[in-house]
Order: sequence, then structure tokens, then C-alpha cells
Amino acid sequence: MGGPLARNNNSRVRGWFLLDSYLPTFTLTVIYLLSIWLGNKYMKNRPALSLRGILTLYNFGITLLSAYMLVELILSSWEGGYNLQCQNLDSAGEGDVRVARVLWWYYFSKLVEFLDTIFFVLRKKTSQITFLHVYHHASMFNIWWCVLNWIPCGQSFFGPTLNSFIHILMYSYYGLSVFPSMHKYLWWKKYLTQAQLVQFLLTITHTLSAVVKPCGFPFGCLIFQSSYMMTLVILFLNFYVQTYRKKPLKKEKQAPPVGKGVKNGFPKAHSTAANGLMNKKAQ
Repeated sequence: MGGPLARNNNSRVRGWFLLDSYLPTFTLTVIYLLSIWLGNKYMKNRPALSLRGILTLYNFGITLLSAYMLVELILSSWEGGYNLQCQNLDSAGEGDVRVARVLWWYYFSKLVEFLDTIFFVLRKKTSQITFLHVYHHASMFNIWWCVLNWIPCGQSFFGPTLNSFIHILMYSYYGLSVFPSMHKYLWWKKYLTQAQLVQFLLTITHTLSAVVKPCGFPFGCLIFQSSYMMTLVILFLNFYVQTYRKKPLKKEKQAPPVGKGVKNGFPKAHSTAANGLMNKKAQ
């Protein structure tokens, strides 16, 4: 891929893994999309895999990575004296570089989270591989390549800080849900989706605050980020309504006789995102 996408535009990230050209990110995204299509065809007449051990390691691994990113983003933005209302790209010196290093890990984590979908394929959870799930995973990886190359610090720190916190809760939940004995303690599932929605709204508010009171951060990037976050709000809100507001009415009509045990289970639309919550069934 030639032109401006053939090289990065910010000297602070020049030479960093996967950033010097857009081609690797684009190629990996295409492989991801093809893997979903070909994987579903391959698994069609084969038994679903359990993957319990792998899922346990994976979920707790993402939890630990998210915890590292959360702590490091808080410390590095504090070191750089970051302003919550608007923070430009070139005023914090070493603090900006430290933020950029963490945001590279955030970008890389979006590649790792492609495994969310691959595990769905191997476990034949095709109902979880929705438009929202694939859109969120594929778009975040590509958007963060652009962020790292043009706006790798400053105002860009806020969304990943919130998202890292949400992912600690979310992947801890998924890791615990692998064990049937823990299901009775996981009543707080729907509140994860609510937390995701709050996260998006806070990020939009933070982004637009830099439009109201500019500090030199690129205006076009602020508008793009706000617009993208609005698409996630709409899609996540639709999921929440369909799952937690409409389904109980259906269950009421099909309620089992009093005295019958209720099965432990999880809604089919339960998901993940920034790995979000959509389409990630409890594992």
C-alpha cells in the first residue's frame, strides 16, 4: 500500500513493530475475516471443541494485560501532567512517549482479541459472531494503527484507560464463567454492558470537550472518534434492549411450572468489545 499509509507520520513510533506500514494490519484483518468464513465451513460437520483450559489461560491473560495498561496509562498521564479537558500531542515530553508505548500494547491487544472470534468458530458458537462483534473487532485494530501513527499520545489516552478497566471486569467474568461452580456468583453480567455504554458516553464527552476548548489536538480526529463511538453506542444499546428488556417478556410467556429448577445459562447475544460486551457468550 503506497502513499501516506506506506509509512508512519510520527517520529516517536518509527520502527515500532507493525507500525511502519499499514500492509501488515490490513493483511491480518483480511486473514481474520477469511478465518471466520473458512472456519465456519470447516467446523460445519465436525464436533465443537471445548477449549476450557485454553479459554481460562486466554481470559486471565487478557485480564492481566488490561491491568498493566490501566496502571501504566494512569501513571504515564500523571507523569506528563495531562489535562482531562484537552491534551495536545507535544507538551509532556517523556510522558508522551510513555503513553505512546502503552497505546502500542493497546493496539496489539486488539490483534490478540481476534482470538475471541476464532474461539467462537471452534466452539461452533456461530450465533455469537454477529455484525457488531466482527465490526468492533476488525475496526478497532485498524483504527488504532492510525492512532499510533498520527496521534499516539495526548487526548488519545482517555478511551484506552477506561476500556482497560472495563476489560479487567469483562475478561475476569469470562474466565470465572468457565467454571460451572462459579455461575451462581456471576449475577452481575448485565451490568457489564451498562458499564460499556457508560464508557462510550464518557469517551465521547471527553473527546468533544477538546472541540469546545481546543488545545491543538487535530480537529478531524476528534470528530472521527466521536462519530465512531456513536456507532458503538447505537449497536450496544440495541443489544442491551434486545437482551435485557425484550427477552424477559418472552420468558414470562414460557415460564416453567413453579418448583422446576432453572438452568444456569447465558444469553446467546452476550458479547465482547474495545473486545466490547456484544456477542461474547460466557465461556
